[in-house]
Amino acid sequence: MRCLITGGAGFLGINLVRYLLKRGHEVRSLDIAPFDYPEKSKVDVIQGDIRDCQAVSRAISGTNIVIHCAAALPLYSREEIFSTEVEGTRILLEAALEQKIDRFIYISSTAVYGIPNHHPIYETDSLHGVGPYGEAKIRAEELCQQFRAKHLCVAIVRPKTFVGPERLGVFELLYSWAYEGRSFPLIGCGNNRYQLLDVEDLCQAIHLCATREKTLVSDVFNVGAKEFGTIREDFQAVLDRAGHGKKVRGFPAWPVIQMLRLLELWHLSPLYRWVYETMPNDSFVSIDRIATRLGFVPQYSNREALLRNYDWYVASCKQLEGKSGISHRVPWKHGVLRLARYLF
Repeated sequence: MRCLITGGAGFLGINLVRYLLKRGHEVRSLDIAPFDYPEKSKVDVIQGDIRDCQAVSRAISGTNIVIHCAAALPLYSREEIFSTEVEGTRILLEAALEQKIDRFIYISSTAVYGIPNHHPIYETDSLHGVGPYGEAKIRAEELCQQFRAKHLCVAIVRPKTFVGPERLGVFELLYSWAYEGRSFPLIGCGNNRYQLLDVEDLCQAIHLCATREKTLVSDVFNVGAKEFGTIREDFQAVLDRAGHGKKVRGFPAWPVIQMLRLLELWHLSPLYRWVYETMPNDSFVSIDRIATRLGFVPQYSNREALLRNYDWYVASCKQLEGKSGISHRVPWKHGVLRLARYLF
């Protein structure tokens, strides 16, 4: 395959680049950020914006599969999120159709389901975006459906929150507190089941969408871990790995959520609504469709995925000192949570 990966310099992007290179595929990356990895010499790197029609046309030329991973994450402004997710996706789809690309794989999110009142969640359940990110993902999916009607093969992948080596962002809070020998607070008692996903398993799901018969893959697929416990059990595994004897500590959900809403409004916390309002509730999707139709078999449980990620963090934390931003590849600014950690 000759694959274009948008967002190739991001957390998912670099893991997918490595996954495809190992399997002998040609890879091109299109990202607004520089591609600063050891694999650079093996990748056709184009630094550009998916909202730039010329850059997109040049990036797609000569490829036969587009894997659209690029996204403006929830900490970006509403305008940036919508212009990237919606307008950028439209530009990519138009170029893919014009250049007769074999298939287009769009990486959406289970954030499109909002905060559901039942579990598991199925691909046929209604969509309710929470905040600009969830709303924009739904709009982008609608564009994908429109281009599928124009006979472009489009797979829509809805992954659960995915972790693994080089994932930081909101999970750096858990890893840094564990590493420093602190307990970790949970919103609610922590007895709810919260499904995650290892990035390697997400790469497997994307590869299946890229290689199985087009009639099978032109659809919507949930992707998540098959084995997962409660959020208390899975987060405790990280504290146990750190070896300081600390425990997760649950707090009543309602007052904590109200406090986090205010902190988000005042830009004093990196946590956004979808994170803190789903954390105290069950959150898991059915993966039956992708398992039965494409043969998807997750290799990692929640616990194994978190521990893989934590072990990478421990090995890399010295190089991360002083770095921060709003992508998954760097720590997020803790805001007032930096002070709160001294209570644990």
